[in-house]
Amino acid sequence: MGWWKWLRRWWRPPKREAVEVVLYTRQGCHLCEDALAPLEQARRRYGFRLTLRDVDTDAAWKAAFGEEVPVVEVDGKVRFRGRINVVLLTRLLEQLT
Repeated sequence: MGWWKWLRRWWRPPKREAVEVVLYTRQGCHLCEDALAPLEQARRRYGFRLTLRDVDTDAAWKAAFGEEVPVVEVDGKVRFRGRINVVLLTRLLEQLT
């Protein structure tokens, strides 16, 4: 077997650092509960870090997202407000991971 075949077979590009996904939520929000299910499913598949943040615990979060929860932020950029489009989430995660 030539070295290039061996290299193609065993070399893998370096893994990107884990993607950070943040779900801004609040207690008693049914849309937030609905948003968590597809995020958990995607987390199991793509292995990203998922953080939940209650907007009522921080004045800055409440000012930014208080009336718009749930809000999903991927690598520091707001991607979804309200409902999550699972198809768009999958496409985004495919690109990032």
